[in-house]
Amino acid sequence: MKLEIQRRTVLRAGALALAIPYAYSANAEIAVSTAINKAGRLRALSQRSAKAYSQELLGILPEHAREIAQVAQRLISAHLEELTKAKPPTEVARLLQRTVDMAGDLRVLMERGRTKEGALAVSHQADLLLDAADHATAAYEALGKASSAKIINVAARQRMLSQRMTKNYFLVAAGYPAKTYRDPIDKDRAAFAQALAQLNAGALSTPGIRNELALAQTQWLFFETALSKPGDPEALRNVATTSERLLETMNNLTELYDGALKDLLGRA
Repeated sequence: MKLEIQRRTVLRAGALALAIPYAYSANAEIAVSTAINKAGRLRALSQRSAKAYSQELLGILPEHAREIAQVAQRLISAHLEELTKAKPPTEVARLLQRTVDMAGDLRVLMERGRTKEGALAVSHQADLLLDAADHATAAYEALGKASSAKIINVAARQRMLSQRMTKNYFLVAAGYPAKTYRDPIDKDRAAFAQALAQLNAGALSTPGIRNELALAQTQWLFFETALSKPGDPEALRNVATTSERLLETMNNLTELYDGALKDLLGRA
């Protein structure tokens, strides 16, 4: 059963990678809704990289953790390439350049051997990338022509929260002070639940969005239950696998919002 779970999660990671285009024209254009989606995903990928580092360090499905790290780094590069080649306004370009710089520093750390000290350094650098990407995402949101663009940012942020909670759970398991990292988990749990309620009450909806929201609610319950358990080997595996399913659902949901906003407004 555990091998089957591992196989499914590996396949999901590969599918997410294949879903991203890697060829762009010199004069590429990008809809604002998609820019919010991609820049917002960089926040999740920063925490996902750090999660994977600690997961491999702890020996939790280590081969899968290595693949997660590799896919996350490829996606960071691909999203930044797409966003920068779209030639955004000057202020957004400045924020993107900082994001590029922070991503480069994270990549260097991710290429080193896994150590407890390295896990903390990677976590810190991932947080710097998260902050840079968050500012870029907010700048793209400000370019949007409709308040509906905000809903994409809300959904996109849920991806980051799922990965940051997991990262912090693994840091506690690696021996770092429980209070230092459990308190942020509790804050992120509250933020995730509040945002999920906001999405459920949102005006932008389609049958696909409603179905995915129902699935997100279920996956969130599984993940939250796993987070509540002490960090024994079984609990660590459960947090790893349920975080993957929740991330997949929230990524699908963000893509659905992106598509719905394009249908509503044309190029948002």
